[in-house]
Amino acid sequence: MSSKTIKTFNPRTGNFLAQEHVISTPKELNQKVTDAQLAFMVYRNTSGNERAILLETIADEIEAVKEEILGIATLETGLPSGRIQGETGRTLGQLRLFAEVAQKEFWVEASIDTALPDRQPLPKSDIRKCLVPLGPIAVFGASNFPLAFSTAGGDTASALASGNPVIVKAHNSHLGTHQCICDAIVRALERCNLPKGIFSSIIDEDYELGAALVQHPGIKAVGFTGSFNGGTTLLDLVSKRKEPIPFYGEMGSINPIVLLSSALEDPKMVSTLMGSINMGVGQFCTNPGLILAIEGEAAQHFCSKMTDAIQQTLGEVMLNRAIYDKYEASIAKISSEKSYTLLGQGTKAQGALSVQPSLALTSGKKFLTHPKMSQEIFGPYSLIVLCEHQEELAEILMQIEGQLTLSFMGEETEFDEHVHLIALAQEKVGRIIFNSVPTGVEVGHSMIHGGPFPATTAPNSTSVGADAIKRFVRPVCFQDAPQSLLPMALQDENPLKIFRKINGKWSLDKI
Repeated sequence: MSSKTIKTFNPRTGNFLAQEHVISTPKELNQKVTDAQLAFMVYRNTSGNERAILLETIADEIEAVKEEILGIATLETGLPSGRIQGETGRTLGQLRLFAEVAQKEFWVEASIDTALPDRQPLPKSDIRKCLVPLGPIAVFGASNFPLAFSTAGGDTASALASGNPVIVKAHNSHLGTHQCICDAIVRALERCNLPKGIFSSIIDEDYELGAALVQHPGIKAVGFTGSFNGGTTLLDLVSKRKEPIPFYGEMGSINPIVLLSSALEDPKMVSTLMGSINMGVGQFCTNPGLILAIEGEAAQHFCSKMTDAIQQTLGEVMLNRAIYDKYEASIAKISSEKSYTLLGQGTKAQGALSVQPSLALTSGKKFLTHPKMSQEIFGPYSLIVLCEHQEELAEILMQIEGQLTLSFMGEETEFDEHVHLIALAQEKVGRIIFNSVPTGVEVGHSMIHGGPFPATTAPNSTSVGADAIKRFVRPVCFQDAPQSLLPMALQDENPLKIFRKINGKWSLDKI
């Protein structure tokens, strides 16, 4: 075991916390992957009900120590207790959702084409297909979600639900929270009498061990939530493996909001947008970083009200020093560049890493000629772009890169008049929103939290919602297999009592 340790930082006091966390070694990493590979031989054969019990037990164990988690997480992140309590609830909800998904086993997408032995000129074989788990999954904890996108977050829950062991690379911003969750998962595995190798974690001082994790031949897929630079670096490492594997990277977004005429005059619009821009100190991947509207008297009046609102907004502390430094540098650069107008800034709260919420303005023409304006600034910031006409607004939507979300604010009759913009949005984003802000991602069966590159590295997937389970599986086909060797989902008797596609038609029937 390594003798090197690391401490987490309190963004309010500017001091390191007392608890020390031991840095993992390459030898420990190799052993954890080996343990995960061995555990996979057992875990892959568990039933959906057994996996559901594990996920429910993990949720119960986390819920039992939620007060301890609250105390640690607020110190490590600077986030208010209400946010941590809400995120704990979301984490428990995700675990229980995937317990339900695992138990019902509809996700296996069972499909059966029965044999036609008398078919001419050649007989047709019995062919059956379903999804099966990949193997050990590497999960990278997110800086901005110490619970819901970290140790027992959506990546871990969905991987466990589909029968895969998980190795988490902890985020150094909240190691105490991570350890508390790890202990809860270990207790759950013990209670369920399952191999300890089903879950483990590593702590890395820099980036070397994380790089070694994604390149380890025993790892079969990676889930990542973080920065564009971090995600693309890992993606490059994965692509250089002897055996390339799926890399599911969620790397942020500026989440444009299009304000149509009626929205500019909506008396609630300014408070709605300001609440979303400053929620969580703007440290959400769904933060609305770009607001688009058509130039005119209504737009100028709207900008004036937004300026007044931002100046009355109290800032808060950022999650860690790196995020703080990058935000401050970005705002300083905007202040010095002629292509922007800094409309206003809020006031700093007490705290070592406290920042000012900021709002900037530019024209559609300048936005189109300065591609860097479309890059994400992670924090309580948004850029208003006033376009000369609808054609310029459409050109901006065509030019922007892939996003997680795009919102339209207006009346239904206006949406009908701008169907071409909504059609453009479908090419650019994973979630199109009407008359609501992008912050706040509901966890359910129909949610998509994904989008074209660079928002994510896998636009055909989602990291939130029931379909997230499909990231960590692959299809296997069985031809003329004996009943005793088939997965339960494909057996004639349909012991799982699930819908299956039989000769092209969905059915609950036995064969």
